[in-house]
Amino acid sequence: MKARFKYRIYPTPGQKHRLAKLFGCVRVVWNDSLACSQEKYKSGKKKPTNSELQKLFITQAKKTKYREWLSEVSAIPLQQSLNDLNQAYQNFFKSTKGQRKGKPIRPPKFKSRKSKQTARFTKGGFKVGQHKVYLAKIGKLKIVWSRELPATPSSVTVIKDSANRYFLSFVVETCAQILPQTDNSVGIDLGIKTFATFSDGTKVDAPKPLKKRIKKLRKLSKSLSNKTRGSKRYEKARLRVAKFHAELKDTRMDFIHKLSTEIIRENQTVVLEDLNVSGMVKNRKLSRAISDLGWRQFRILLEGKAEKYGRDFRVISRWEPTSQICSCCGFKGGKLDLSIREWECLNCGSKHDRDENAAINILVAGGQSETKNGRGGKHKTTAKVAAAKETSTHRRATAQ
Repeated sequence: MKARFKYRIYPTPGQKHRLAKLFGCVRVVWNDSLACSQEKYKSGKKKPTNSELQKLFITQAKKTKYREWLSEVSAIPLQQSLNDLNQAYQNFFKSTKGQRKGKPIRPPKFKSRKSKQTARFTKGGFKVGQHKVYLAKIGKLKIVWSRELPATPSSVTVIKDSANRYFLSFVVETCAQILPQTDNSVGIDLGIKTFATFSDGTKVDAPKPLKKRIKKLRKLSKSLSNKTRGSKRYEKARLRVAKFHAELKDTRMDFIHKLSTEIIRENQTVVLEDLNVSGMVKNRKLSRAISDLGWRQFRILLEGKAEKYGRDFRVISRWEPTSQICSCCGFKGGKLDLSIREWECLNCGSKHDRDENAAINILVAGGQSETKNGRGGKHKTTAKVAAAKETSTHRRATAQ
């Protein structure tokens, strides 16, 4: 399996200038090729192949007066840029034909110099040293090795984010690190007030970095809006806002990484509910709070680490009424208001914490536990039945 290892680098002023040239050339080659492909498509002609685009916009373009500066940078990132464009078109075509799972993919877009900049080097274009990494026609970049590379990387991507920070992302071929078997299984209910509630009763609060610093963000955004776009003061204000968002992202990702690693190491089976996050964020009252938590990224990390360490990761249907069913007797009590955090079963009289009860039902629905009266196993409901008899996905999901 392939894994990415990301490290911070600190280029010199001269290296920053050469990297800016490289990013610009990669961006121009991509945009020229994309414009040509769109023109061919509009005129009813077949899209040029990847080899034709590389010959036209790299090899021949270097000989022209308007693109001769392409020869000042390494040709490897330019070729990789067109390989990425070709892959983007293939994914788009497969998506339109129904040959690709997931949501429909949009066609490739033009790249902007205002967004994150990237350039990828393959073998022959870089060399990893003890304290520095050499990139072709860039030089030796000072790197901070926060952890050791497990193997020789097959490619490296140099990244410049909106906060003007530079990184190197290595792609390395690794093997699964199977952890010792354990009998522990856990169901996880994700929420807003409490980030995660486990089926054993444990609750984990999220750092919520944006909620704690919303006043500072408003101050920085107001300062940015008062500046003239394109001026030096505007750029300084934009950089302050970008650094603020980068700090929020780092805080959130640090929390999610540590929590997901702890869960995977301690449990053999992890069961999560399939939440419609993209639909939930459309609720203007909850969108900021949900976005500040990072539910989707948490699920991606759990799934990836489960595969890496040999754990079993399961996702139950979003239509399961986990908040409405008593985890002791299986009695369905019906829809609960968001303000109700504790309730009592009308059938057996058991008292439940809303989130803890949902986490237990998630574990049962994943086929990894049985309740006191012996019920258990997977419980399937069709979309039609759930839509008719249960609350909607959006409103019920936000309640959990």
